Parts: sequence; C-alpha cells; structure tokens
Amino acid sequence: MNTIFIAEQHIEYVTKRLLITTLLFNGITAFPSFANGVLSEKNLSLALAEQLAQHAIQSCSAKNVNVAVTIVDRAGVVKLAKRMDNAGPHTLEASRMKAFTALTTKAPTENVMKNAQANAEAQNLRDIPGFLLLAGGVPLKVWDQTIGAIGIGGAPSGSIDQQCALEALDAVKTQLSAK
Repeated sequence: MNTIFIAEQHIEYVTKRLLITTLLFNGITAFPSFANGVLSEKNLSLALAEQLAQHAIQSCSAKNVNVAVTIVDRAGVVKLAKRMDNAGPHTLEASRMKAFTALTTKAPTENVMKNAQANAEAQNLRDIPGFLLLAGGVPLKVWDQTIGAIGIGGAPSGSIDQQCALEALDAVKTQLSAK
C-alpha cells in the first residue's frame, strides 16, 4: 500500500511538472504575438550580390557586350554596382533604375514595359521618379518575398540585358531557394 501511495505521488509530481512545462512553453511560443507591428524580413547579403554581379558580367562578357550591373536590396538601396571596362557612362544609372523598377513593381522590367505599352493607363509609369521601362531589370525573390533586384544596362538591346540578368539569377537559384 505504501508503494502505491508513493507511485501515485510520483505520477502527480510528473503530471504537475509536465503541466508547468507545457504552460511555460506555450507562453514562450506565444511571445511573438505580443510584438505586433514588428516584421521579420529576408534581405539580400553583400556576398550574394557580389556573386550575382559577377555571374551577370560573365554572361554579358560571353555575349561581347560591356554593361553596368546594379544590385539593390529590398528597400531599393544600392547594395553593389559595377561597370565593365568600356561600358558607357550612362549604363550605371540605367542599371540602377532598372533594378529599382523591378524591385518596386516586383516584376521583370520587360513585363512592366510591355504592360505600359499595351495599357494606356499604365503609360504613366514612365513618369514615376526612378523608373526606367526598358528590359534588363529582374526582381530577386525568396518564396513570395522580393528581397532585392538586379538591373543591367548597356547592351545593344534590353533583351540582352535581361538575358544576362536571368542567367545570373539561374546561377544562384539554389542559394535563393535555400533561404
């Protein structure tokens, strides 16, 4: 009988400990709900921006075009900008504007350009400060979050700029999907 009483006490002790642990754990996991208004966002690292720019330069170099590449972070701030030897002086600003346009619209600039050409109401997009409606800007996405954008300017056509940007993204796609 004494053994049964001790066993019951032990079960009661273990049950109380489990209950307390569960309550504490639930309180800790519920803590983020107290921080309403605080966001957790992914962003682009400098290391990834450098890799993207290098892949873009290699891609454009293989096509015998001299370009500028600009990478912006999720806030539209320039993370990295590079201008190849013999690229025109205007290419740096063009690449920045393409990256900014791709970031803010969350769409490739080629699509934005085509939409503006086909839709009279969207033609005013060209008047937004910092926008450039030419192909060559592509957003960088991790799942459903746009974490930055790449813009390339300087090839004889925007489609070549865009192709270089897409090839650069393809080269780092495993890193973007792993984030």
